[in-house]
Amino acid sequence: MARYTGPVCKLCRREGEKLYLKGARCYSMKCAIEKRNYPPGMHGKTRSGRVDRGSDYSRQLRAKQRARRTYGVLEHQFRRFYGLALKKRGLTGLNLLQTLELRLDNVFYRLGFADSRAQARQLVNHGHVAVNGIKSDIPSMLIQVGDVIEVREKSRKLEFFKEMADFAEKRTPALWIDRDLKNFSGRVNRLPERAEIDGSLDEQLIVEYYSR
Repeated sequence: MARYTGPVCKLCRREGEKLYLKGARCYSMKCAIEKRNYPPGMHGKTRSGRVDRGSDYSRQLRAKQRARRTYGVLEHQFRRFYGLALKKRGLTGLNLLQTLELRLDNVFYRLGFADSRAQARQLVNHGHVAVNGIKSDIPSMLIQVGDVIEVREKSRKLEFFKEMADFAEKRTPALWIDRDLKNFSGRVNRLPERAEIDGSLDEQLIVEYYSR
């Protein structure tokens, strides 16, 4: 499975804002944005127009990259999700964001069972998650309304998951998901509304980028 393996703090610095890719660390003073709030590279401090150089293409590209990096998706996969959104009825931009939100790793993260999407992706990869009672180890799997996501019975005996209840209790799950903390499970009740998705993402600019 192809995935980005470089330093994720570098991605936040490139976008000029926190993408919360490292979980709790992003809320502390250890966050790279707190120490070096300028683009990566030897000319980062002197580079003007860090995020937006003024052109339409630049704004569209940055909007696409920000969304892609937030959800931890590589270009080929992101383009495939855009193609799926294009075929659906309704607003293409909203369809795209809803599709990204319904990835298995993101739903597991939204349930509050992981500190970051990267950690959720790892837990799925290692076979600790089941969908409708069936082991699922594909992070990009798209969840449907009505599906039940849970930590597998065998995995709940591990020390990591024994401590998960206290960790998850402090995290509020997404409003479009019902969570059963006692049974380490959750059910997708509906599609997320736009107001329930990251407000810093600009889906219209993403649509414009792919419509060039």
